[in-house]
Amino acid sequence: MYAIVDIETTGGKYNEEGITEIAIHRFDGHQVVDQFISLVNPEREIQPFVKKLTGINNKMLHTAPKFHEVAKRIVEITQDTVIVAHNAQFDYRILRTEFRRLGYNYERKTLCTVDLSKKLIPEAESHSLGKLVRSLGIPVSDRHRANGDALATLKLFKLLLAKDTKKTIIQDIIRTETTGELSQRQLDIVESLPSDTGVYYMHNKDGDIIFLGKSNNIKKRVNQHFTKNGEQARKLQKETKKVSYEKTGSELVAMLKEYEELKRNKPLFAQSGPKELFSHALYRAVDQNGYLTLEIGKADAQKTPVLTFKGWQSAEKFLQRIVADFQLCLKLTGLSEAKYNCSGYENQKCNGACIRKEDVTDYNAKVTTAIRRYSLQGKNVVLVDKGREIGEYSALLIKEGRFRGLGFYNLNHQINNLHILESIITPMRADANTRHLIEDYLRKRRILKVLELEV
Repeated sequence: MYAIVDIETTGGKYNEEGITEIAIHRFDGHQVVDQFISLVNPEREIQPFVKKLTGINNKMLHTAPKFHEVAKRIVEITQDTVIVAHNAQFDYRILRTEFRRLGYNYERKTLCTVDLSKKLIPEAESHSLGKLVRSLGIPVSDRHRANGDALATLKLFKLLLAKDTKKTIIQDIIRTETTGELSQRQLDIVESLPSDTGVYYMHNKDGDIIFLGKSNNIKKRVNQHFTKNGEQARKLQKETKKVSYEKTGSELVAMLKEYEELKRNKPLFAQSGPKELFSHALYRAVDQNGYLTLEIGKADAQKTPVLTFKGWQSAEKFLQRIVADFQLCLKLTGLSEAKYNCSGYENQKCNGACIRKEDVTDYNAKVTTAIRRYSLQGKNVVLVDKGREIGEYSALLIKEGRFRGLGFYNLNHQINNLHILESIITPMRADANTRHLIEDYLRKRRILKVLELEV
């Protein structure tokens, strides 16, 4: 649990400042579950430069509650949380100072989004809150006011959690939380999980990820882990002390994140599978008459495939589909071994390419169109799908036919501007498997939309 905090102060000498406004959003890693926003009477003068910067003056604070009147609420809303702030050292120091004046020792763990952004977005020109969120296309209202800056910090922190593919943030927090054995029953863990699409992480007592997977129902899948029989399953059940998760909204995003993070984190209980996620491929050639031909074959690293498939049957089923949709020739796609014309020509579903009656250029254009519809080859596009919450969308960036990474956005200008788009995208490694995952998904399911990129 996190408490996203922003504080405005009177300014003045070190440790003599007073709080003028505070905003706290209690965030469970996925959504805000509580919030507290209030002006505060600091019982001291506000420095002139602060008045100009924030727009807050002494007259506005005359009837505002004093700090001792809101102290209990601050303690409650930040209980059992890690305080997250942009320049957390400042906000945490101010809070401790105010509580110390009341004779109360206020202690919480902290995370600084300045430090995190320097680590996870090192290429940013500036890591100040205003310039950083602007470069990422994150909307900010009421800059230099507590709630405006707190909301901007919250959106930035969500982005940083998504970019943290090694999961160092959550692992560090769990490591400090789990001192010794956990007493919670597995049922309690399951009850805390959502029935949503995403990636889940099973941690041991040191916070290390010992298993990760994806599911369109995280709660159900983890429950299956806890009820499964077998020696390996029992070992995983015994070692698991906490389960964290990351909602993705899109099943395709979950698949890609699972594949990437399995390679990156190498969990102890990772399932051992084939190096390639596909066994067969569709290959293109040209026959002696100049017609483009398509043929299913076993995957071969020495050849360049048009598309890849999990098995022969799925490849054949796809080929039959595009033959019907584009009036292709059964013989030239390897689905018929007829010596003369294919059966499709007799049924008027083939225009006679098999017996050279259809113009070569026209036929090849249909094959090329069919391939381009389902292949990423050479494309510069953004694949838009569901996001983690209402009003949010996921974006997969494809440049020159290669998957470059993914991210989440709320506003259209974040994906219409290539520079901002690349800033919010978490880079991910592309290989034959990632291309297969994306193309296989696009063949079987619908995403929200495909946007052509101007590069």
